[in-house]
Amino acid sequence: MASRLEINFIRLLSRCETMASEKRGEAEWRLEKYVAALVDMLVALRKSPSKPTQEILTEYTRKVDFLKGLLEAEKLTSPTEKALANQFLAPGRTPTIANERMPATKTVHIQSKARCTGEMRDELLGTRTSGKADGDLRNRRVLPLDERQSAAELDAVLQHHHNLQEKLAEDMLNLARNLKNNTLAAQNIIKQDNQTLSQSMRQADLNFEKLKTESERLEQHTKKSVNWLLWLMLILVSFTFISMILFIRIFPRLR
Repeated sequence: MASRLEINFIRLLSRCETMASEKRGEAEWRLEKYVAALVDMLVALRKSPSKPTQEILTEYTRKVDFLKGLLEAEKLTSPTEKALANQFLAPGRTPTIANERMPATKTVHIQSKARCTGEMRDELLGTRTSGKADGDLRNRRVLPLDERQSAAELDAVLQHHHNLQEKLAEDMLNLARNLKNNTLAAQNIIKQDNQTLSQSMRQADLNFEKLKTESERLEQHTKKSVNWLLWLMLILVSFTFISMILFIRIFPRLR
């Protein structure tokens, strides 16, 4: 069961997603304040004893980061910069509330990309009109043939750039995947080397202990050999001394 803090966080997140999908004026400041409050609540939610699972926290973080990136992209002045910033936004993967068929952040992302594409087209064609003229469909005039051709060429150029961006993103993804595989392979090699080194160190310690034991045995054997040699010399000297005494006794000196 979700905690009170998580329930309030989900309500505020849903409100922010709804505001982001609506058209806002330049003086609108509530969404930015709400997103800042979401960030604080997310930090508190991570520290809460009854925090949700790590997967749910990751999804919450993804949606909050998307809203922050959307606000930062809207502050840019160039439509090209806005479109590029929108390409790198990552919307949420799951709906925030139960009655959503598609995640609201994904819908906002699609709307934002379409709006940026329209602004880029208007900037290149020089056909920007006021909001009032855009809202009045009946007062629109049909563009001349050359302008329609230019619009078609512009759409083709934008589609080409979009394909290039997708190819670049795919290449970056493949590069990241290869880098990950190489990193995992290097980690396995290093792990095997560490195991081999550990085994070598254990074998070296075992050999050192054996060498120490054999050295002690050799030292004891050497001491025993020296003791026997000393006793043998003492016996030999004693025997020689006694033999000399007996020889002198048996064969007295001639006068």
